[in-house]
Amino acid sequence: MKRRTLIVSGLGAAGALVVGMCAAPPRSRLGRPNTLPTLDGQVGLNAWLKIAADGHVLLASPRSEMGQGAHTGLAQLVAEELDVPLARIELTEAGHDTIYGNVAASIGNLPFGPRDEGRLNVRLATWFGAKLGRELGLNVTGGSTSLPDAWEPLRLAAATARAQLLAAAAEQQGVKVEQLSIQAGHIRHGTQDLGHFGSFAASAAGRRVGSVSLKPRSEWRVIGQATPRVDLAGKVNGQARFGMDVREPGQLYAAVQHCPWLGGAMGPAQVDAVRALPGVVRVVAVPPMAGSQPAYAVVARTTWHALRAARALQVAWQPPANGGVDSAAITRELARQAQEAHASQGGFAFAEAGDAKAALATSGKRIQAVYTAPYLAHATLEPQTCTAQVRDGQVTVWAPTQLPSHARAAAARAAGVKPEAVTVHVTYLGGGFGRRLDVDFVAQATRVAAECGGAPVQLVWSREEDTTHDFYRPASAAVMEAGLDANGRPTALAITHAEDALYARWLERIEPERAGALELINRTAFLDSRLLAALRHPQDAPDKAASEGLFTHPYAFAAQRLAHVATRSGVPIGPWRAVGHSQHAFFIESFIDELAHAAQADPVAFRLSLLGGLPRHAAVLRRAAEAAGWGQPLPAGRARGVALHESVGSIVAQVAEVEKGETGPRVRRVVCAIDCGTVINPGQVARQMESAVIFGLTAALYGRIDIRAGRVQQQNFPDYPLLTLADTPVIDTYFIDSEAPPGGVGEAGLPPIAPAVGNAWFALTGERKRELPL
Repeated sequence: MKRRTLIVSGLGAAGALVVGMCAAPPRSRLGRPNTLPTLDGQVGLNAWLKIAADGHVLLASPRSEMGQGAHTGLAQLVAEELDVPLARIELTEAGHDTIYGNVAASIGNLPFGPRDEGRLNVRLATWFGAKLGRELGLNVTGGSTSLPDAWEPLRLAAATARAQLLAAAAEQQGVKVEQLSIQAGHIRHGTQDLGHFGSFAASAAGRRVGSVSLKPRSEWRVIGQATPRVDLAGKVNGQARFGMDVREPGQLYAAVQHCPWLGGAMGPAQVDAVRALPGVVRVVAVPPMAGSQPAYAVVARTTWHALRAARALQVAWQPPANGGVDSAAITRELARQAQEAHASQGGFAFAEAGDAKAALATSGKRIQAVYTAPYLAHATLEPQTCTAQVRDGQVTVWAPTQLPSHARAAAARAAGVKPEAVTVHVTYLGGGFGRRLDVDFVAQATRVAAECGGAPVQLVWSREEDTTHDFYRPASAAVMEAGLDANGRPTALAITHAEDALYARWLERIEPERAGALELINRTAFLDSRLLAALRHPQDAPDKAASEGLFTHPYAFAAQRLAHVATRSGVPIGPWRAVGHSQHAFFIESFIDELAHAAQADPVAFRLSLLGGLPRHAAVLRRAAEAAGWGQPLPAGRARGVALHESVGSIVAQVAEVEKGETGPRVRRVVCAIDCGTVINPGQVARQMESAVIFGLTAALYGRIDIRAGRVQQQNFPDYPLLTLADTPVIDTYFIDSEAPPGGVGEAGLPPIAPAVGNAWFALTGERKRELPL
């Protein structure tokens, strides 16, 4: 029986297996020297590193580069432990071995908050999650986990390779290992240069070196430095290959026209008129694949001909029988369900302490509000694209994907072959933000290529198709209620929110064969009596992603109940940058600001009073307030707002300075403080904070997807606008020194910006914004 099959089946049958699994540490992630293919004199030392004949180090990268700087950070970890210049490290594709699975992503999905740290069930769940993630081997780039996941295994792989190279050199030279050192990728004996790594790689391969120690922090020379990005030159001079840059001999191009109604059906098309257009090769009917709507693809000699012909294709699409979903009606229904469940204490309680209902009933003052957030599109600057070739029973895919393992599986299903017959080449991503955690565009490209006689086919969605056929961030509604005593101190907090179960919908698309098993694994993280209740439900509850940011808030309330009502709106939804934190931080941090106002307390001081026992959170909040000049006068017509939020293993506080614009808030300055544990590249962390603020401000000020009668109304950037350079504020980033392991960065800076701006707007105008966009 396969190891992963044994684990999955055992979860439902034998508690003894779980105990046995947890009795031993996760398996090694170093792998074997032959895991990586070797060419032209290359020598593999483990599953992560090869040495070229000229001494260059080839690093197998299983993580996608979509602008977040993951490849640079991974190279820095290797450069530190191997004492080799970054310029001598080249990145290569990692392949499909499960050893490259993202263990940190499995742990990151555990449903615990900052005050749960250290508890027995949390330690057990983390231990078990690491072991399970190692066995499943899901190769995914998401959750800001690329560097946290690589922190230990990649440094250990490099340190082991270092020890092997030194041992090989010592044997060749007849000296003791202690007499040798490595400098700039060369092995030295005192002042004598014995040569670069390539001279010793063959002898080092497979050599046993015993225990290996990582460099102490005091000896770091690369980690912690703002080094240039390793992909910078290629992106400046045009050599970097994104998904739309793929060019293969005999390549054709395809564009799609999807059914315009969500939930609509295929209809007949007038293909003869389109086939007669210049450059058109064929028209292919594409059924729903990996969650996509049905579509027709037009294959042509150029992208221009394909896009033009796809727009001209006349199709009698079939609308949904129920008339189609409506986003405004969905939001009203979400609010109704949240209010109904709140009154009856319904929903699945992710966090409970004390008797919130009784504490609220006896509070001197009760504050209640309803918050809502809309659907959002990903709007990646590179629209969905994939190049596929189906020839002689083999499939080759070139894709900008965050999920290569499932892109491979989707291509195999589309072509009717086994996964072993599929090779996936991951290109640079022109933006991901969670959209490329889906594989619908890979399945479509493969399906079209299978009809094109072995020619490679590049499928490109138009911007309009991309905007109207996304997997959107879910709409959400939350009832927020709290009590204050006569002195303005909080007594209880109760939150009930309604939202579609995101992971369930996503798993149905990407893992149709194993969705139930993977959802079961997700729920084992509770490890308490709630697990039994959760297993009685189908796939819609509980869903950590649908509640993260609410039940993970850091504030101390003696009594609280934080519950989720799982819904099923019929709108295709998927992970969006920062996932649930992106809207729920707006809910909780805006409401905490409401409580501070009701208590007649300073918003920063009020938050600090609720952060007892969480010194890291308090330090981040103080640093942001101090750097922003909190409490000091501002120019007339400006006000400050603050927000604090933890996500993806990092804590971020932001202070926004806001003034009135022509249509609403205009943000002039954002001060950001972050504790992300050990900072690998401070320059890159600062850039990611700036990126997150800009991306988050776009959503906070403008972002919304409206659906009427089943049709998405927004089409392109004129009606789904992005923040412009003229409206981008000054962004200052400050770090909190920490020796903790690295936390995530790419998403952590996004959640606090919307509530910081909304809270500043309230301070400026007295108007409390409870609905996004602002």
